[in-house]
Amino acid sequence: MMDLLIKPSGGTGKVIEVTPQSAGWRYVGFAVHKLAEGQEVSAATGDREVCLVLISGVARISAGGVDLGEMGGRMSPFEGKPAAVYVPGNSEWRVTARGPVELAVCSAPALSERAVTVISPKTMSQETRGAGTNTRYVTNILPETDGVADSLLVVEVITPGGHTSSYPPHKHDRDALPHESYLEETYYHRLNPPQGFAFQRVYTDDRSLDETLLIEDGVTTLVPRGYHPCAAIHGYDLYYLNVMAGPHRVWRFHNQPEHEWLLGG
Repeated sequence: MMDLLIKPSGGTGKVIEVTPQSAGWRYVGFAVHKLAEGQEVSAATGDREVCLVLISGVARISAGGVDLGEMGGRMSPFEGKPAAVYVPGNSEWRVTARGPVELAVCSAPALSERAVTVISPKTMSQETRGAGTNTRYVTNILPETDGVADSLLVVEVITPGGHTSSYPPHKHDRDALPHESYLEETYYHRLNPPQGFAFQRVYTDDRSLDETLLIEDGVTTLVPRGYHPCAAIHGYDLYYLNVMAGPHRVWRFHNQPEHEWLLGG
């Protein structure tokens, strides 16, 4: 059995850490830091590119030797768009909390020389996907169309209570463009109110991987391959931050044929 569910290690500091080595894959890295007023976290990027996402709070951020100033402001991931910064390889970054901060650090291989880029909430596109109880709300932080990154794809999704998401089930575990792309993926989950729960299933056609996971506030799911739908229970909205990366910065997925009829086509 693969360990696909990463639970937070505590309430402060680095509470989640996923590396390619710990996940047993090649591309995606992910961490969450919870900082109090005045606390700092910093790192060099080395051979990886990084997307810093302020899940909540206000912080002063510097990257590539440049003070980018204070950014952020939402106090919950269920309130509006985040602030984010792209930091290329062979660079460094520092985040200083101005009050309580929840910071996500998303990473993937850096392949070229790029510039530090502030990703303003004003520039992030939003869309509604699905219909009925399959409706969910998407904020594109690092979409494949932006030309900012080498490898990273980063997106936020809000799934209302009683709705499904990443559904009908789809997968992206074959390097078979233009039909399907190989992308590793993490889901960082939050719930509103936080005492709620949700479910996520990760499974392959042959069921060599078939795990049903209890999603509670603050956990991270690993999706190395297979389908990966989510279901939020009544009364509790589900937020997740998706990080994807693979050999090509392209999101092309394959719907599970048995359930494709749900798309009405």
